[in-house]
Amino acid sequence: MKTLILLLTSLFGHAAAMEHDVVIYGGTSAAVIAAVQVTKMGKSVVIVCPEKHLGGLSSGGLGFTDTGDKSVIGGLARDFYHRIWQHYDQPGAWVQQKKEDYGNVGQGTPAMDGANRTMWIFEPHVAEQVFEGYVKEFKIPVVRDEWLDRQKGVRMEGTRIVSITMQSGKTYSGKKFLDATYEGDLMAAAGVDYHVGREANSVHGETHNGNQVGVLHHAHHFGAVKSPISPYVIPGDPNSGLVAGVQAEPPGVRGEGDKRIQAYCFRMCLTNDPANRLPFEKPEGYDPAHYELLARVFEGGWKGFFSKFDPLPNHKTDTNNHGPFSFDFIGGNWDYPEASHVRRQEIIKAHETYQKGLLWFVATDPHVPQEVRSKMQAWGLPKDEFADNGHWSRQLYIREARRMVGRFVMTENELTRKKPTPESVGMGSYTMDSHNVRRYVTEKGNVQNEGDIGVGLKPYQISYGSLVPKKGQADNLLVPVCLSSSHIAYGSIRMEPVFMILSQSAATAAVLSIEKGISVQDLPYVDLQSRLRADGQVLEN
Repeated sequence: MKTLILLLTSLFGHAAAMEHDVVIYGGTSAAVIAAVQVTKMGKSVVIVCPEKHLGGLSSGGLGFTDTGDKSVIGGLARDFYHRIWQHYDQPGAWVQQKKEDYGNVGQGTPAMDGANRTMWIFEPHVAEQVFEGYVKEFKIPVVRDEWLDRQKGVRMEGTRIVSITMQSGKTYSGKKFLDATYEGDLMAAAGVDYHVGREANSVHGETHNGNQVGVLHHAHHFGAVKSPISPYVIPGDPNSGLVAGVQAEPPGVRGEGDKRIQAYCFRMCLTNDPANRLPFEKPEGYDPAHYELLARVFEGGWKGFFSKFDPLPNHKTDTNNHGPFSFDFIGGNWDYPEASHVRRQEIIKAHETYQKGLLWFVATDPHVPQEVRSKMQAWGLPKDEFADNGHWSRQLYIREARRMVGRFVMTENELTRKKPTPESVGMGSYTMDSHNVRRYVTEKGNVQNEGDIGVGLKPYQISYGSLVPKKGQADNLLVPVCLSSSHIAYGSIRMEPVFMILSQSAATAAVLSIEKGISVQDLPYVDLQSRLRADGQVLEN
């Protein structure tokens, strides 16, 4: 079949394209929810994705959902968490743990909310089952392990995308397209304006964007340790060179822009159930020198290493970064957004090696306090998660990559309600949250992290204009993940429930604009607003 498609493509050009009303590129939670909405509205859809498994971070380890105010999560996003609740409401879901023994710990509200029939905390394989359940129930065609030809795979006619071609030669044509990737690859290949990195505060009149030197939030910095930490191989000796992970560049000026992006990590699913636990192994390429700063942090008396082993059902965790030196591979991702597929795989592998090495270091290295080593040795990888990937998450947490510069740019001013947000298509509420982007040497000769920031918010509206390109760039494309937003605003918007909310709204706009025969930029908001409300989206509070 693959040979036949390539032959037809070579003979007839794009005549062999597979046609659908809406073509969705990407296999994230947003992609699945968008496809469900298109199907429910009576149009044909296909998901074409590089992934073999659906759900992105939601099925890739991020089970301790970042929700903020749950009351603004409506529509199909809330339906997803209802289906999670339905699973855990069954006795058979509790394999390694009794339901009554689960602590029901959530973020601000109970994880399992019986009154509202929602469950916000879940195991990776359960989320994947829900996404695959959607695909089966709505008979959504999914074409997996297909990678967009980013150089010449987007065929345009004027300002419209006509078709997209994969590296395999398969071509998909549609009336509307959705980029549901974490990277924004379709958007970029279509020639849409976008930005990578942190804008200067002056660009959008913000106060929390750009360089954050001197800002110490969340205790994810070396000020959380009682004594200063030296960045040098021989402590206190600049001539001995810098230890791994510290950049030589000067700290710069707070608020200035740069091309750096916040750190990535795997949201690791671990277990301390002996019957389901695989011990940590030393990864190939392990070098204990990479964790010298962590040894010094422990020596300084820091006690917070296990603070973000957040509990999931069945004695598992969603383990996230926490503290001055943790699972974020700070500075290891700066070239990821624009990198080739091959280079991205190298970066992903480097993150895996870094994190597996850190686990091994903490469990075995004599520089780690014995009580910490012993506690770490009680943890391991779960046998019943990610079985086809060595029980390791398949999805790196791409916290931020490209961000479209579209018809409307969401900034901190809309999120803090200093400015009104036009044409709401959903709401967010999570803290404006950025992880660190680098480590540098302070004027006093100590190591410090830079980039971490957290600013609390009340629920805010997200504009339809942030989902569509500028008029005349790609008039039939919607971008609900790498949407039009400043770096610091994206720090709040970038949560999985919000991506599901925005993808339902984007899919609705795609179908309505098909029915009206107009561009996505010309869709009357009143029509979109009416349908979104009818489908349970929360547009204001």
